[in-house]
Amino acid sequence: MKIEEKNVEYVKKSTYKKLLWGLIIVCLLFVILIGYGVYWAFYDMNRLPTGEYLTEATSPDGKYTLKAFVTNGGATTSYGIHGELVFNEKGNKTKNIYWNYREETADIQWIDTNKVVINGYTLKVPHEKFDYRHQQ
Repeated sequence: MKIEEKNVEYVKKSTYKKLLWGLIIVCLLFVILIGYGVYWAFYDMNRLPTGEYLTEATSPDGKYTLKAFVTNGGATTSYGIHGELVFNEKGNKTKNIYWNYREETADIQWIDTNKVVINGYTLKVPHEKFDYRHQQ
C-alpha cells in the first residue's frame, strides 16, 4: 500500500467515527427531550390546575400555611384536591405538595411545626410531597 492509500483509509475511518459519534449524540439528545416532555406533561406538579379555594390551615409556629383547592376535571374525570404550601416568612412563596384524585374535601391537621396530615397522608414540610400519580 502506498502512503496516499493509507491516508485515505485513515480519513475514511476518522469520518465514519465522527459520523457515528454525531448520530449517537443526536439520538441521546432526542431521548432526553422525549423523557423531559413526558415528565413535563404528566408528572410536573407545577402544571396542576389551581381550582377553587377550599380551606387552609397555618402551622403552629406560623411559618407555613397549607391551602387546599378542589379541582374539577370536567365531565370525564373526578374531582381532585390540590395542596399548596405557602412560606409565610419568605414573601408568600408557594410550593405544590399535595395532589390526590377522587377527593372533594380536605382535612388538614398540623401535628407539629414541620408535619402536616392531609386527608390521612402525613408529610414533612417543606421537603415531602404526595402525588397520586407516583403511587403504585
